[in-house]
Amino acid sequence: MSQILKKMVNSQSLQIHFLPDDITVSAQPGEAILEVANRAGVSIPTGCLMGSCHACEVEIDGGDVICACISAVPPGRDKITINVSVDPTW
Repeated sequence: MSQILKKMVNSQSLQIHFLPDDITVSAQPGEAILEVANRAGVSIPTGCLMGSCHACEVEIDGGDVICACISAVPPGRDKITINVSVDPTW
């Protein structure tokens, strides 16, 4: 990918909406989801910080469940909803 294209992708911010806190913040594609959550004041439980224990599982746009500790904000979207309350046992 050319440097110009990388700059264009990285400069396109998107909105991240955290549930159940109902907090929306801007983020850059490639930014760590945990960092975005921390900046927004949203607490995502963590354990191993390597994706093995699944303590940080969140649901993206009402579908895919991912480990927030090893995931980044995906490019090519205008808005993403992240539901932090996926597993009530954590």
